Amino acid sequence: MRTTSSNPTTDGLAASRLQLPPGSWTTVLDCLCERFPAIPRDTWIDRFARGRVLDATGTALHVDAAYRLGAEIRYFREVVDEPRIPFEESVLHVDADLVVADKPHFLPVTPAGRHVRETLLSRLVRRLGNPDLVPLHRIDRDTAGVVLFSANPATRDAYQSLFRAHRIRKRYEAIAPALPALAFPITRASRIVPGEPFFRMQEVEGAPNSETRIDVISRDDALWRYALEPVTGRKHQLRVHMAALGAPIHDDPSYPHLTPIEGHARPLQLLARSLDFIDPLTGSQRHFETRFTLQAD
Repeated sequence: MRTTSSNPTTDGLAASRLQLPPGSWTTVLDCLCERFPAIPRDTWIDRFARGRVLDATGTALHVDAAYRLGAEIRYFREVVDEPRIPFEESVLHVDADLVVADKPHFLPVTPAGRHVRETLLSRLVRRLGNPDLVPLHRIDRDTAGVVLFSANPATRDAYQSLFRAHRIRKRYEAIAPALPALAFPITRASRIVPGEPFFRMQEVEGAPNSETRIDVISRDDALWRYALEPVTGRKHQLRVHMAALGAPIHDDPSYPHLTPIEGHARPLQLLARSLDFIDPLTGSQRHFETRFTLQAD
Protein backbone atom coordinates (compact mmCIF):
# COMPACT_ATOMS: atom_id res chain seq x y z
CA MET A 1 0.00 0.00 0.00
CA ARG A 2 1.08 3.58 -0.61
CA THR A 3 2.11 5.62 2.43
CA THR A 4 2.03 9.12 0.96
CA SER A 5 -1.03 11.35 1.21
CA SER A 6 -2.12 14.94 0.83
CA ASN A 7 -3.83 14.70 4.22
CA PRO A 8 -1.69 14.16 7.34
CA THR A 9 -2.52 11.46 9.86
CA THR A 10 -1.75 10.77 13.49
CA ASP A 11 -2.02 7.21 14.79
CA GLY A 12 -4.20 6.26 11.86
CA LEU A 13 -6.49 9.27 12.11
CA ALA A 14 -6.77 11.58 9.13
CA ALA A 15 -7.02 15.29 9.84
CA SER A 16 -10.43 16.93 9.57
CA ARG A 17 -10.60 19.99 7.32
CA LEU A 18 -12.25 23.35 7.90
CA GLN A 19 -12.33 26.36 5.59
CA LEU A 20 -12.46 29.36 7.89
CA PRO A 21 -15.87 31.07 7.55
CA PRO A 22 -16.60 34.81 7.55
CA GLY A 23 -16.25 36.39 10.97
CA SER A 24 -14.59 39.09 13.06
CA TRP A 25 -12.12 36.84 14.86
CA THR A 26 -8.51 37.88 15.38
CA THR A 27 -6.99 34.40 15.61
CA VAL A 28 -7.68 30.91 14.31
CA LEU A 29 -8.09 29.87 17.94
CA ASP A 30 -10.94 32.34 18.43
CA CYS A 31 -12.66 31.03 15.32
CA LEU A 32 -12.36 27.39 16.38
CA CYS A 33 -13.67 28.12 19.87
CA GLU A 34 -16.81 29.75 18.48
CA ARG A 35 -17.22 27.21 15.69
CA PHE A 36 -17.02 24.26 18.12
CA PRO A 37 -18.48 25.53 21.41
CA ALA A 38 -18.58 22.03 22.95
CA ILE A 39 -14.76 21.94 22.95
CA PRO A 40 -13.23 24.06 25.77
CA ARG A 41 -10.75 26.78 24.84
CA ASP A 42 -8.07 25.12 26.98
CA THR A 43 -8.51 21.94 24.92
CA TRP A 44 -7.87 23.86 21.68
CA ILE A 45 -4.83 25.56 23.22
CA ASP A 46 -3.47 22.15 24.19
CA ARG A 47 -4.03 20.86 20.64
CA PHE A 48 -2.12 23.81 19.20
CA ALA A 49 0.72 23.14 21.65
CA ARG A 50 0.91 19.49 20.55
CA GLY A 51 0.93 20.32 16.85
CA ARG A 52 -2.57 19.01 16.17
CA VAL A 53 -3.88 22.12 14.39
CA LEU A 54 -2.30 22.61 10.96
CA ASP A 55 -2.51 24.80 7.89
CA ALA A 56 -3.27 23.54 4.37
CA THR A 57 0.35 22.44 3.85
CA GLY A 58 0.35 20.31 7.01
CA THR A 59 2.47 22.78 9.01
CA ALA A 60 1.57 23.11 12.69
CA LEU A 61 0.04 26.48 13.58
CA HIS A 62 1.03 28.59 16.57
CA VAL A 63 -1.71 29.29 19.08
CA ASP A 64 -1.63 32.98 18.03
CA ALA A 65 -1.97 32.24 14.29
CA ALA A 66 -3.95 35.01 12.62
CA TYR A 67 -7.46 34.36 11.31
CA ARG A 68 -7.77 34.63 7.52
CA LEU A 69 -11.08 34.24 5.73
CA GLY A 70 -11.18 31.12 3.56
CA ALA A 71 -7.94 29.63 4.88
CA GLU A 72 -7.97 25.85 5.19
CA ILE A 73 -7.32 24.50 8.67
CA ARG A 74 -6.66 20.86 9.48
CA TYR A 75 -7.13 19.47 12.95
CA PHE A 76 -7.25 16.08 14.65
CA ARG A 77 -10.33 15.02 16.53
CA GLU A 78 -9.79 13.54 19.97
CA VAL A 79 -11.99 11.77 22.50
CA VAL A 80 -10.82 11.42 26.09
CA ASP A 81 -11.06 7.84 27.40
CA GLU A 82 -12.55 6.52 24.17
CA PRO A 83 -13.92 3.02 24.90
CA ARG A 84 -12.42 0.04 23.13
CA ILE A 85 -14.87 -1.88 20.92
CA PRO A 86 -14.05 -5.54 21.61
CA PHE A 87 -14.74 -6.92 18.14
CA GLU A 88 -12.36 -7.24 15.22
CA GLU A 89 -12.74 -6.48 11.55
CA SER A 90 -11.13 -8.57 8.84
CA VAL A 91 -9.76 -7.56 5.45
CA LEU A 92 -11.33 -9.53 2.59
CA HIS A 93 -9.40 -7.92 -0.28
CA VAL A 94 -6.60 -5.41 -0.88
CA ASP A 95 -5.20 -4.02 -4.11
CA ALA A 96 -3.81 -0.67 -5.24
CA ASP A 97 -7.28 0.79 -5.75
CA LEU A 98 -9.75 -1.09 -3.57
CA VAL A 99 -9.93 -2.40 0.00
CA VAL A 100 -12.81 -4.58 1.14
CA ALA A 101 -13.37 -5.03 4.87
CA ASP A 102 -15.71 -7.16 6.94
CA LYS A 103 -17.06 -4.96 9.74
CA PRO A 104 -18.29 -6.38 13.06
CA HIS A 105 -21.39 -5.16 14.85
CA PHE A 106 -20.95 -2.04 17.04
CA LEU A 107 -17.94 -0.63 15.14
CA PRO A 108 -18.65 2.68 13.31
CA VAL A 109 -17.34 3.02 9.77
CA THR A 110 -16.08 6.60 10.24
CA PRO A 111 -15.35 8.88 13.22
CA ALA A 112 -18.44 10.36 14.87
CA GLY A 113 -19.39 11.41 18.38
CA ARG A 114 -17.46 9.39 20.99
CA HIS A 115 -15.83 7.16 18.38
CA VAL A 116 -12.66 8.42 16.69
CA ARG A 117 -9.86 5.86 16.93
CA GLU A 118 -12.32 2.98 17.38
CA THR A 119 -13.76 3.09 13.86
CA LEU A 120 -13.32 0.84 10.86
CA LEU A 121 -11.63 3.60 8.86
CA SER A 122 -9.10 4.46 11.58
CA ARG A 123 -8.29 0.82 12.24
CA LEU A 124 -7.71 0.14 8.54
CA VAL A 125 -5.50 3.19 8.09
CA ARG A 126 -3.30 1.99 10.96
CA ARG A 127 -3.37 -1.60 9.78
CA LEU A 128 -2.64 -0.99 6.09
CA GLY A 129 -0.59 2.18 6.37
CA ASN A 130 -2.68 4.01 3.77
CA PRO A 131 -4.04 7.40 4.91
CA ASP A 132 -5.83 7.82 1.56
CA LEU A 133 -8.48 5.24 2.45
CA VAL A 134 -12.03 6.57 2.00
CA PRO A 135 -15.24 4.54 2.45
CA LEU A 136 -17.22 4.29 -0.79
CA HIS A 137 -20.45 3.70 1.14
CA ARG A 138 -21.58 3.35 4.74
CA ILE A 139 -23.41 0.82 6.87
CA ASP A 140 -24.76 1.55 10.33
CA ARG A 141 -22.64 1.07 13.43
CA ASP A 142 -25.25 -1.50 14.50
CA THR A 143 -24.91 -3.48 11.25
CA ALA A 144 -22.14 -5.97 10.44
CA GLY A 145 -20.81 -6.94 7.03
CA VAL A 146 -19.02 -5.89 3.86
CA VAL A 147 -17.74 -2.33 3.31
CA LEU A 148 -15.78 -1.05 0.29
CA PHE A 149 -12.98 1.53 0.55
CA SER A 150 -11.19 3.47 -2.15
CA ALA A 151 -7.43 3.15 -1.68
CA ASN A 152 -6.32 5.51 -4.44
CA PRO A 153 -7.59 9.08 -5.02
CA ALA A 154 -6.73 8.81 -8.73
CA THR A 155 -9.27 6.01 -9.31
CA ARG A 156 -11.79 6.88 -6.59
CA ASP A 157 -14.41 8.42 -8.86
CA ALA A 158 -14.56 5.30 -11.03
CA TYR A 159 -15.80 3.32 -8.02
CA GLN A 160 -17.98 6.10 -6.64
CA SER A 161 -19.75 6.24 -10.00
CA LEU A 162 -20.92 2.65 -9.50
CA PHE A 163 -22.94 3.75 -6.48
CA ARG A 164 -24.26 6.87 -8.18
CA ALA A 165 -25.47 4.78 -11.13
CA HIS A 166 -26.85 1.97 -8.90
CA ARG A 167 -24.53 -0.54 -10.57
CA ILE A 168 -23.58 -2.33 -7.36
CA ARG A 169 -25.84 -5.12 -6.12
CA LYS A 170 -26.04 -4.96 -2.33
CA ARG A 171 -27.60 -7.90 -0.52
CA TYR A 172 -28.42 -7.98 3.18
CA GLU A 173 -29.72 -10.60 5.57
CA ALA A 174 -31.92 -10.01 8.60
CA ILE A 175 -33.75 -11.92 11.31
CA ALA A 176 -37.16 -10.49 12.11
CA PRO A 177 -40.68 -11.56 13.14
CA ALA A 178 -42.68 -13.76 10.80
CA LEU A 179 -45.02 -12.18 8.24
CA PRO A 180 -47.23 -15.12 7.23
CA ALA A 181 -49.96 -12.89 5.77
CA LEU A 182 -47.67 -11.57 3.02
CA ALA A 183 -46.79 -13.33 -0.24
CA PHE A 184 -43.05 -13.02 -0.90
CA PRO A 185 -41.05 -11.68 -2.62
CA ILE A 186 -42.37 -8.15 -2.10
CA THR A 187 -41.12 -4.62 -2.74
CA ARG A 188 -41.46 -1.85 -0.16
CA ALA A 189 -41.36 1.67 -1.62
CA SER A 190 -41.99 4.72 0.57
CA ARG A 191 -40.89 8.24 1.37
CA ILE A 192 -38.32 8.31 4.20
CA VAL A 193 -37.39 11.58 5.92
CA PRO A 194 -35.61 12.56 9.17
CA GLY A 195 -37.69 12.09 12.31
CA GLU A 196 -37.33 12.68 16.05
CA PRO A 197 -34.88 12.42 17.66
CA PHE A 198 -32.48 13.53 14.94
CA PHE A 199 -30.85 10.13 14.38
CA ARG A 200 -34.11 8.32 13.57
CA MET A 201 -35.89 8.22 10.22
CA GLN A 202 -39.58 7.87 9.47
CA GLU A 203 -41.98 7.12 6.63
CA VAL A 204 -44.32 9.92 5.51
CA GLU A 205 -46.87 10.47 2.78
CA GLY A 206 -45.52 11.53 -0.60
CA ALA A 207 -43.62 10.31 -3.61
CA PRO A 208 -41.39 7.34 -2.68
CA ASN A 209 -37.67 8.05 -2.38
CA SER A 210 -36.71 4.59 -1.11
CA GLU A 211 -37.19 1.05 -2.35
CA THR A 212 -36.29 -2.36 -0.90
CA ARG A 213 -36.85 -5.84 -2.32
CA ILE A 214 -37.63 -8.38 0.38
CA ASP A 215 -37.76 -12.17 0.28
CA VAL A 216 -37.74 -14.99 2.81
CA ILE A 217 -34.70 -17.24 3.22
CA SER A 218 -36.11 -19.50 5.93
CA ARG A 219 -39.15 -19.69 8.18
CA ASP A 220 -38.35 -20.63 11.77
CA ASP A 221 -41.45 -20.32 13.95
CA ALA A 222 -41.76 -16.74 15.28
CA LEU A 223 -38.57 -15.43 13.68
CA TRP A 224 -37.85 -15.64 9.96
CA ARG A 225 -34.62 -15.05 8.08
CA TYR A 226 -35.05 -12.45 5.32
CA ALA A 227 -33.06 -11.43 2.23
CA LEU A 228 -33.11 -7.66 1.76
CA GLU A 229 -31.92 -5.89 -1.36
CA PRO A 230 -31.98 -2.08 -1.24
CA VAL A 231 -32.53 -0.41 -4.59
CA THR A 232 -31.90 3.01 -3.02
CA GLY A 233 -29.65 3.93 -0.11
CA ARG A 234 -31.57 6.02 2.41
CA LYS A 235 -30.35 6.21 5.99
CA HIS A 236 -31.76 3.28 8.04
CA GLN A 237 -33.85 2.28 5.03
CA LEU A 238 -33.93 -1.47 5.72
CA ARG A 239 -34.72 -0.97 9.39
CA VAL A 240 -37.52 1.49 8.66
CA HIS A 241 -39.05 -0.66 5.93
CA MET A 242 -39.07 -3.84 8.02
CA ALA A 243 -40.55 -2.02 11.02
CA ALA A 244 -43.24 -0.49 8.81
CA LEU A 245 -44.22 -3.96 7.60
CA GLY A 246 -44.73 -5.04 11.21
CA ALA A 247 -41.50 -7.04 11.43
CA PRO A 248 -38.83 -4.85 13.08
CA ILE A 249 -35.38 -6.39 12.80
CA HIS A 250 -34.57 -8.44 15.89
CA ASP A 251 -32.80 -6.45 18.63
CA ASP A 252 -33.17 -3.13 16.83
CA PRO A 253 -32.64 -0.43 19.47
CA SER A 254 -34.27 2.33 17.40
CA TYR A 255 -37.20 0.94 15.37
CA PRO A 256 -40.10 0.97 15.74
CA HIS A 257 -39.42 2.45 19.20
CA LEU A 258 -36.34 3.61 21.07
CA THR A 259 -35.28 0.67 23.24
CA PRO A 260 -31.80 1.26 24.67
CA ILE A 261 -29.78 -1.95 24.83
CA GLU A 262 -26.79 -1.88 27.15
CA GLY A 263 -23.48 -3.48 26.24
CA HIS A 264 -22.71 -5.77 23.34
CA ALA A 265 -24.75 -8.84 24.22
CA ARG A 266 -27.58 -8.25 21.73
CA PRO A 267 -26.36 -7.12 18.29
CA LEU A 268 -28.86 -5.97 15.71
CA GLN A 269 -29.67 -8.97 13.53
CA LEU A 270 -28.81 -7.24 10.26
CA LEU A 271 -25.90 -8.20 8.05
CA ALA A 272 -24.49 -6.68 4.85
CA ARG A 273 -24.18 -10.10 3.23
CA SER A 274 -22.54 -9.40 -0.14
CA LEU A 275 -21.60 -6.91 -2.86
CA ASP A 276 -21.47 -7.66 -6.60
CA PHE A 277 -20.33 -5.38 -9.42
CA ILE A 278 -18.31 -5.12 -12.61
CA ASP A 279 -14.95 -3.57 -11.78
CA PRO A 280 -14.76 -0.25 -13.70
CA LEU A 281 -10.97 -0.55 -14.09
CA THR A 282 -10.60 -4.16 -15.17
CA GLY A 283 -14.05 -5.12 -16.45
CA SER A 284 -13.99 -8.25 -14.26
CA GLN A 285 -16.88 -9.48 -12.14
CA ARG A 286 -16.35 -8.79 -8.43
CA HIS A 287 -18.07 -10.63 -5.58
CA PHE A 288 -17.35 -10.04 -1.89
CA GLU A 289 -19.17 -11.82 0.92
CA THR A 290 -19.10 -11.45 4.70
CA ARG A 291 -17.76 -14.14 7.00
CA PHE A 292 -20.09 -13.09 9.81
CA THR A 293 -23.37 -14.87 10.52
CA LEU A 294 -26.57 -13.94 12.31
CA GLN A 295 -27.77 -15.89 15.32
CA ALA A 296 -30.88 -14.74 17.17
CA ASP A 297 -31.34 -16.07 20.70
